[in-house]
Amino acid sequence: MYRLEREQEICITIQKAWDFIRNPRNLNRITPPELGFEIISDVPDSMFNGLIIEYIITIPFFGRRKWVAEIKHIREPFSFVDEQRAGPYKFWYHYHELIKTDKGIRVIDRVYYEVPYGILGKLLHFFVIHKTLQRIFDYRAEKFTELFSE
Repeated sequence: MYRLEREQEICITIQKAWDFIRNPRNLNRITPPELGFEIISDVPDSMFNGLIIEYIITIPFFGRRKWVAEIKHIREPFSFVDEQRAGPYKFWYHYHELIKTDKGIRVIDRVYYEVPYGILGKLLHFFVIHKTLQRIFDYRAEKFTELFSE
């Protein structure tokens, strides 16, 4: 099992940040374009516990793959989880949290994941997957700063 954790400070109110992240369609705005992220299921303007989201994403060396995620454990306006139900990982659990600070908010992403394919998966993780996830979360941090810098 692997773990990726990121924290970022943004000068924004917690409600404004929550208003952005609770809309599943906004994930397009913070996902690197080279991933070809495309939501293929109907989604509401605001997530809810049990919401199933289907999308397609481009994975290096594997091409376009379908990913099905469930939204759960929502604590509005502070946190939620998206958990893979079907997709490229053997296991994917992504915890999102917003914490009020003196300067705005702290955005926390904590991902627990496991890769498939045994030893081949471990090698792919070492050479490709880990670096790809780092780039994705770097991009997200840049986009959050760009979208919410006041």
